[in-house]
Amino acid sequence: MAESNRRDDDAADDDLDEVFDDAVDDDADDEPVSGGGVATRARPKAESDKPKAKKETGRVGIFGRLVRFVREVVAELRKVIWPTRKELLTYTAVVVVFVAFMLAIVAGLDFGFAKGVLFVFGNQE
Repeated sequence: MAESNRRDDDAADDDLDEVFDDAVDDDADDEPVSGGGVATRARPKAESDKPKAKKETGRVGIFGRLVRFVREVVAELRKVIWPTRKELLTYTAVVVVFVAFMLAIVAGLDFGFAKGVLFVFGNQE
């Protein structure tokens, strides 16, 4: 049994050698270029490289893409871990308190700068 495994390994090594030899043979077709590099010749396109008809390429119309988009949105929304009511109320309270705090800071700075400008430039009244 071990002998048959070794034979399989040798066959795999032979396949690798053939692939390597083919790659080396392909490099032999390279042509030198004036910049010192190597240019390769373009290979003729195979039958499978030709453009396919519209239905064969898998292109979908605008409505098909819209339906696929909606299906993907629903699939992603199913993956979402929705917060419980308690978590939702806690998060909402945290956001409201943070916004009120930032509002107070901005209002205080605005009031302070307004008083400072009036002090520097004088009150016309």
